[in-house]
Amino acid sequence: MIDVPMLPLNDGTTLPAIGLGTYRLNGAQGVVSMMDAIRSGYHLIDSAVNYENEGAVGEAVRRAGVPREHLRLTSKLPGRHHGYAEALQAIEESLYRAQLEYWDLYLIHWPNPRRALYVEAWQALIEARARGLVRSIGVSNFLPEHLDHLITETDVVPSVNQVEMHPYLPQHAQRAYHAVHGIVTESWSPIGRGRELLQEPVLVNIAEHHTRSVAQVVLRWHVQMGAIPIPKAASPARQAENLGVFDFELTAEEMAAVATLARTDGRLLGLDPATHEEL
Repeated sequence: MIDVPMLPLNDGTTLPAIGLGTYRLNGAQGVVSMMDAIRSGYHLIDSAVNYENEGAVGEAVRRAGVPREHLRLTSKLPGRHHGYAEALQAIEESLYRAQLEYWDLYLIHWPNPRRALYVEAWQALIEARARGLVRSIGVSNFLPEHLDHLITETDVVPSVNQVEMHPYLPQHAQRAYHAVHGIVTESWSPIGRGRELLQEPVLVNIAEHHTRSVAQVVLRWHVQMGAIPIPKAASPARQAENLGVFDFELTAEEMAAVATLARTDGRLLGLDPATHEEL
């Protein structure tokens, strides 16, 4: 089992430096994939209400044989439950589905700025933490202006903001804001979607130099940028490959070469947190 470093959060808890994305890991096969991942060393498992697999996460945890206190399990609140009372009930239902006593990390999945209820949702997460339903609270896809509003209204800074991040979208301004406020950056779609990113000559050359896969190079780039990547992988071979990023290092020149891949609008799905509304 690979020993994954732990990173401190601003609330005194910790998270592993890499996690497992579970979107579309559902049903019995999803349980097997997540169970394999936990046993191989993934102790941060990322789920969401809208992934419809919280039950599979709980079952994988029960079958994996790894002590619960070693794991960091995450779920996310959907936009349709941003009202205060609805949000608290949604968190309770998340726990019932997973058959867990608590979530280690619970995030607001999207800010849904047109509905403008994300402060209510955040207040519900603060209350859920006070009740022991969750250990740490954070957000996902929140822009600096959304984070400013949360902090101004509640004086509670999120521990994590999970955002789309990869070499096409390095999130420089977002990460700078996080650094000032002590917020840890998590990266979704860390190695992109499809094959375009993994075929970039810059990355291929770096991978050949280190005798690594391109995916490992990209995940190592995240680690050295101070972000926690959450790659999805169903097969044990891919899971093991993605974990193997803590025994080599990219040089300053290689990091600079990766930086040349940044695009003006690098969002792979065009989901802009300023306008996107998630149900």
